[in-house]
Amino acid sequence: MAKLIKTLLIFVVIAGVALGGYAWYRSRDSAEPDYKLVEVTRGSITEKAVAVGQIEPRLKYEVKSKISGIVRRVAFEVGDEVRKGDTLFEIEPDPTPTELVEGQRRVEAAESAHQRAEADWKRAQELARQGIMPTEDVDVRREAFELAGIELQSARDSLELLREGRVTGKGRQMESIIRAPVAGIVLERKVDPGEPVVPLTSFQAGTELATIADMSDLIFKGTVDEIDVGKLEVGVPARLNIGALPGEPVAGRLTRIAPQAKEEEGARLFDVEIELDPSEVVLRAGYSATADLVIREKTEILMIPERLVLFEDDGATTFVEIPGSGPEAEPERVQIQAGLSDGLNLEVVEGLAEGDEIVERPPREIL
Repeated sequence: MAKLIKTLLIFVVIAGVALGGYAWYRSRDSAEPDYKLVEVTRGSITEKAVAVGQIEPRLKYEVKSKISGIVRRVAFEVGDEVRKGDTLFEIEPDPTPTELVEGQRRVEAAESAHQRAEADWKRAQELARQGIMPTEDVDVRREAFELAGIELQSARDSLELLREGRVTGKGRQMESIIRAPVAGIVLERKVDPGEPVVPLTSFQAGTELATIADMSDLIFKGTVDEIDVGKLEVGVPARLNIGALPGEPVAGRLTRIAPQAKEEEGARLFDVEIELDPSEVVLRAGYSATADLVIREKTEILMIPERLVLFEDDGATTFVEIPGSGPEAEPERVQIQAGLSDGLNLEVVEGLAEGDEIVERPPREIL
C-alpha cells in the first residue's frame, strides 16, 4: 500500500512540473510581439513605364526585281557588307510563249507605224517644196516620225530583254542584274538560285529578294500599355535591358509615341520608338529588349515598403504602425505624408526619420 501511494505521489509531482512548464512557455510566448520591425532607410525610387520590343535598324530596304525570270546566281551571303551598286542577283529571263509572241507583235506593229510615219513626213516635205503644205504641218509630220522611231526602239529593246536578259544601246547597258540600292549589311536573303521571280509593277508587290539595312543606326521599337502612355512625353530618358546581353544596359531617349493604339490579345498598346545613345555594346537587329522609361526619379530619400502603409479616405490619408511605448503596449498609428512610389517602395516626406522602426504584421491566413 505504501508503495502504491509513493508511486501516485511521483506521478502527481511530474504532472505538476509539466503543467508549470507549459504555463511558463505560454506566458513567455504571449509576451513576445507577433510582428516584425522594419527600419526606415534611404534609397532611390523611380517611377517608370515599361516598353517591350526589340532592336531594329532605323532604315531597312527591301530589294526587288523589275523583270521576271529565274534566279541564276546569288553574289552574296547573309551578313555581308555591300556598297551601293554591288551585284546581288543575276536574273535569267524566262518568258512565256505568250510574252514572246506579244513582244514580237509589238515590234512588228512599231515597224509598220514607223514606216507610215516616214512616208508621211517625206510626202509632207515634197508638198512643202511645191508650196502646197505649210511649214507647221511639215513639223507635225516630222515629230510623228521621230516618236514612231522611239516607239520602235523601245519595242526592240523589250524583245531583246525578254530573249537575252540585257539591252545595250546609246552607251549604257540595261541588264537583268539586281544591284544593291544602298550601302549596308545584308540581313536576309529570300530566294535561292533556280527560284522564280515576279517583277515589281504598279499592280503587284513583286518578289522580295533580300533585305539590306544600315546597322550603324539602330533604334528600339516596342509597345507601351495604355495605362502608362498618358504619363509619357517625347524626350524622357530610357534604360534598355537587352535579353541577350544581361548586365549591359543601354541608354536612350523616347523619340516617338504613336497617336493611335492597337489591340493585341485584348490589350490596347501604343507603338513607341527610342533613339539609342552611343555605346560600346555590340547590338544586332532583332535583339529582344525591355525599356524602362523614366517618368520621375528621386535619390537619397527616406523610404519604406509600400505594403506596410495603411491608406484611408481613398488614399488621401496614410498611416503606419510603430511600436508602443512599453514592452507590452500595442503598436501605435502614426500619420505620414507619402511621396513618390514605384509600386514596391514609398517615399516618406514627413512623419518618420531615418532609422525609425515601423511594424510589419504577419500575413493573414486565408481559411
